[in-house]
Amino acid sequence: MSGETQPTPAGPQSVIARRLTFVGASLLTLASIGFALEFYRGVLGVLLFNEQFLAGMVAIAMALVYLTQPARVGQPRPVIPWYDWVLAATSLILGFYIAVRFPFLSENMTSRPIDGLLVAFITIPLVVEGLRRTVGWALTIVVLVFLIYAPLGQYVPGALAGLPVKVEQLAFYLVWDPGSMLGLPVMVAATIVIAFVFFGSLLFASGGSAFFTDIALTLMGRFRGGSAKIAVTASCLFGMISGSAVSNVASVGVLTIPLMRRGYPAHAAGAIEAVASTGGQLMPPVMGAAAFLMAEFLQVPYRDVAIAAALPSLLYYYALFVQADLMAAHVGAAGIDMSDVPPVGQVLKQGWHFVLPFAVLIYGLFWLNWSPELAALAASGVLIITGTTLGYCGKKLNLGDIFRALQNTGLISLDLLMITAAAGFIIGVLNITGLSFALTLLLVQVGSNNLWLLLILAALVSIVLGMGMPTVGVYVLLAALVAPAMVNVGLSPMASHMFVLYFGMMSMITPPVALAAFAAASLAQSDPMKTGWTAVRFGWIAYIIPFLFVRAPSLLFEGTVTDVLIALVTALVGVWLVCAAFAGYAMRPQTMPMRVAFLLAGLLLFVPADAMKYGLWTDIAGLALAAVLFVREVVAVRVRRQAA
Repeated sequence: MSGETQPTPAGPQSVIARRLTFVGASLLTLASIGFALEFYRGVLGVLLFNEQFLAGMVAIAMALVYLTQPARVGQPRPVIPWYDWVLAATSLILGFYIAVRFPFLSENMTSRPIDGLLVAFITIPLVVEGLRRTVGWALTIVVLVFLIYAPLGQYVPGALAGLPVKVEQLAFYLVWDPGSMLGLPVMVAATIVIAFVFFGSLLFASGGSAFFTDIALTLMGRFRGGSAKIAVTASCLFGMISGSAVSNVASVGVLTIPLMRRGYPAHAAGAIEAVASTGGQLMPPVMGAAAFLMAEFLQVPYRDVAIAAALPSLLYYYALFVQADLMAAHVGAAGIDMSDVPPVGQVLKQGWHFVLPFAVLIYGLFWLNWSPELAALAASGVLIITGTTLGYCGKKLNLGDIFRALQNTGLISLDLLMITAAAGFIIGVLNITGLSFALTLLLVQVGSNNLWLLLILAALVSIVLGMGMPTVGVYVLLAALVAPAMVNVGLSPMASHMFVLYFGMMSMITPPVALAAFAAASLAQSDPMKTGWTAVRFGWIAYIIPFLFVRAPSLLFEGTVTDVLIALVTALVGVWLVCAAFAGYAMRPQTMPMRVAFLLAGLLLFVPADAMKYGLWTDIAGLALAAVLFVREVVAVRVRRQAA
């Protein structure tokens, strides 16, 4: 969720732009906080439709995009050109016009008043251009394809033909219907996500990121492969609050990748960091923005999503940790020099208070049943108190830090607001053309004949659509296109949505377009494609476990305690065995036949007992083979020691 702007040179126009950016970004954050705290209704007595509030948020966001993001993405812009000032002003005016006129025009979808139609025809290209400037062409092209399909879909042959839709009907519907641009995705971004981004900004400003890194250093640095274990631990902690795999790589990888290069090949160092950073979006209690969207799509409390994600995410990081450890033993990567690292007691003494806001967050979410945004704001309040009074390593929060956190939150949220507003266009097209129903019916017909074929197709579609796209954008797309078909063939709604989230997320490390892996490769100075394919190997579990939890809900905490415990224990042993096969090392280097044996034993154990008819027997066979392999390794190591 990157959105930081480049500073512009001093000058009258630059000063005005900077001040407007500060005011607009801070206002965006404060408006979200006010809505979460029910300030408008409870204190001001102002009753608003949710869509009126969202229209104002989108208006401010679009204006800020045109003030901060140049038309040529990535190019310096010393002076804001006149046309961007016009686009920013137009975005602001139209957005607030939508907010004021929404109650009337949203009820006149059939008559389509001329002012609403004119506003719609101007707003849609403004949002699409704002999307292009913030996240690039990948998602923008997808949105354009859907916009073009809508009026032409009736001419598409076969099962994917759409209903007849006129251009003016489409434009009015996309802007004024509550289920389109101002629908559920942008509601989640404008309330829940902004609250958590604010919490993360405060955490970074108060030294929380340094505390996480120091904890990882002190706990893992002295062990073999300590640099990789630091990367896994720090990226997991950091990823829970950053919400972006690429920004996680850029923030944590600057420290961890150079450390790993002292013991690991460059491509392996980049791959480990990319996989560790990507998994942060799946790690409770604070997952990525897509998890909050999932809770809203499923109409369940966020805590249900976090609980369901707990075991798969733990297995994800456990697999990465074990593989890094065994590879370290194989290549002889020792721990790092701990002479300059403070002892763990000193780190905890200075940063123990960072536990308090997370405790408040978890308590509010899981025990008090607070809304996610309210829990995040309560945690932010605790963090402000502890940060201003205690600090970390001599650094305390001050008023300037809090104001900068307000501004940074608004700027970081711009791309997400543009993504979700554009995602509303996709959902609107799916609804008005009937394409959603047609595609679901087509996939259901495939799944009714062969469920595994449906799952494989869903996984491939998820990875392909996710290439080059932010996780939130691809999840919204997949939740509308693929997940309903999986639910209709009898799979659990939670498992279906978690399935597409996993595979959409894994596009971040899957070549040929693997944004997180390529970002890590640039820091590691390694070959991007080699780093990407190595990341696929390190992240192997994420390609397998979704197939298992859709067939074995025990991995999502759905089932009896006994089922869950058996699935967890067998999966832990199975993961270790598969990692040993990939690393080529268990207690000693392994030959290829032995690696195959370890892989077979691991896969047999990895399959939960309730995943298939003979699942219990595969577990028994896997345990028997694992026992034989373990005894063989112990005996071989003892013989080697005695011979030495």
